[in-house]
Amino acid sequence: MSGTPELKPAGSPHRDPNGTEHSSLGHGLKQRHLSMIALGGVIGAGLFVGSGAGIAAAGPSIVVAYALSGLLVMLVMRMLGEMSAAHPASGSFSVHAERAIGPWAGFTAGWIFWTLLCVAVAVEALGAATIMAGWLPGTPQWLWVAVFMAVFSGTNLLAVRNFGEYEFWFAALKVVAIVAFLVLGLSAVLGLLPGTESPGAANLTGRGGFLPNGTEGLVVGLLASVFAYGGLETVTIAAAESRDPIRGVAKAVRTAMWRIALFYVGSIAVIVTLIPWDDPSVLSGPYAAVLDHLGIPAAAEVMNVVVLVALLSAMNANIYGASRMAYSLVARGEGPAFLGKVTAGVPRRTVLASSAFGFFAVLLSFWWPDTVFAWLLNMVGAAVLVVWSFIAVSQLITRRRLEREAPERLVVRMWLFPGLTWASLAGVAAVLLLMLREGDTRTQLAFTAALTVALSVAGLVRQRRAGTDAAPSAGADDRR
Repeated sequence: MSGTPELKPAGSPHRDPNGTEHSSLGHGLKQRHLSMIALGGVIGAGLFVGSGAGIAAAGPSIVVAYALSGLLVMLVMRMLGEMSAAHPASGSFSVHAERAIGPWAGFTAGWIFWTLLCVAVAVEALGAATIMAGWLPGTPQWLWVAVFMAVFSGTNLLAVRNFGEYEFWFAALKVVAIVAFLVLGLSAVLGLLPGTESPGAANLTGRGGFLPNGTEGLVVGLLASVFAYGGLETVTIAAAESRDPIRGVAKAVRTAMWRIALFYVGSIAVIVTLIPWDDPSVLSGPYAAVLDHLGIPAAAEVMNVVVLVALLSAMNANIYGASRMAYSLVARGEGPAFLGKVTAGVPRRTVLASSAFGFFAVLLSFWWPDTVFAWLLNMVGAAVLVVWSFIAVSQLITRRRLEREAPERLVVRMWLFPGLTWASLAGVAAVLLLMLREGDTRTQLAFTAALTVALSVAGLVRQRRAGTDAAPSAGADDRR
């Protein structure tokens, strides 16, 4: 690059000749942390609550919807795992996109994901506050939002191992809850649970059949299921702060298939087998409806505890993921340099900036819930699909480069490359087309497209000004 070299902020990452990112971030995450983060990342509040809308729309065929969207997510995670194992980086897919496509792509993918996570923090804080206000009537929601934001901001300001420990126990509770649900539900399906009779296939074939609302209902269910899988990308960000990032990413990605099949597809199959898909209680909470059907005491409150844990876990993970993504962007010269300082292995300024944006989004939900906050939600409505697109295109380019220059770094390999990579891109395109069919999702797609275009233009302008028109080579530094 011509001209005076730009100074990197303290703690910025650099690359060795093989292309692996190094930085002054801490490395306090252990393998057990990564394993549980990967497990817990699959089990979000969207599964426990949001799946009800999908069941109400698709009926028993929601199992097919979750299987199809789960297959797409597995392919995306495999591609991301291949690149992250070859080049561990705190910026994950943003770094991979920059290296493969160009700085504008890393800028766009990174900042749209940061926005998505910060808005998600706000939504999760509001959800958790609603549960607490229900348990303790008279306490204002804003107070609980402030408490949760302060707690998890504080957690992320400390050493990364504290984040790891919080997520380890949060994820452990979620895993125990979903496994207990599966054991109870499967026992009931088989007629082994005392006091219950096996429903057989009555709920799968009755009340309109397996496709009660036709393919239109299946499409709505598919769209609902796709966005329930968000959050899996965090494990590739966290792996960069582990003692053995390559092994951590490889193990997490290789176990993704059975986790998705068991936790999502398996539990949804249990729900639609045990209770009628059109039962009114399914819409408000399908898991609580099943527990109530099985005669579990205080089923609704039990699920409220589980949902609260899932929300708090997601808040913690999203503040972490947003702060590390912002740190990586700043360190590569794609954000305000003053945020790049690292203290005791923690990018505290990006933690505070990410938390502040999330808290500001909460305030918007109180001030203008039907206008500004609704626009913000719409802007990130399809953001995960944008990220998945960048991941797939980056992997197409990166894989060829690795095979040519460093085949020994292909610790994790995408299945049937390049066929399944192209199939993944086709799957993402199909979901985007399906979003155009529905009014609500069409609006989300339009807002997200506008944000993506704005970020892309800004990234291209920055790239042209820096004189980095070409995509970086495999061994290039993050900031050329």
